[in-house]
Amino acid sequence: MYVHFDGYPDSKLPLLLAAYQHRFAGDLEAMARHLIDDVEHGWDELGTDLLDGAPKALRRSLTGGDEWPSRQITDVIVIGADDTAERLLVTQDGTDELEWAYVLHPHGVEVIALQAYDRGPVVLWDTDPRSRINANPGAWPPDSRPPVISPRTARRPSTAASPATPTPRKTARR
Repeated sequence: MYVHFDGYPDSKLPLLLAAYQHRFAGDLEAMARHLIDDVEHGWDELGTDLLDGAPKALRRSLTGGDEWPSRQITDVIVIGADDTAERLLVTQDGTDELEWAYVLHPHGVEVIALQAYDRGPVVLWDTDPRSRINANPGAWPPDSRPPVISPRTARRPSTAASPATPTPRKTARR
């Protein structure tokens, strides 16, 4: 299935993960029907309606509080999906060559940087949608760990002030 607007994994992967986990409650077939089978030609943009059912805090974390609807398009050729367990969701930014593809597997979503590779690593469906995701195509080689860092393990910059320099002790004179 073709998606026109902003196909980079740092914007699409959180939506897909959250949609699978919340809106579709782990039902990959229902998700594939919505994203692929029930769409006549393709998507102009995937929107925050994919986050329906997600906790408000997660939704706010992913969107910054912005809301926008998914929009279908009618003037683009559909890039196929077959009837096997794998479903293909292809995205593109602008009108240049296709850059990213997402293959929906039962265990996770395969992210393919199309201009560099013909396959990609799989991000498991239980991955936290708030994870930091590297959008550099070179970071997504096949048979590697996905460049996704969970917010639970991400090193956060310290916001605490550095400890004060200890003051020298005065020694008592005798």
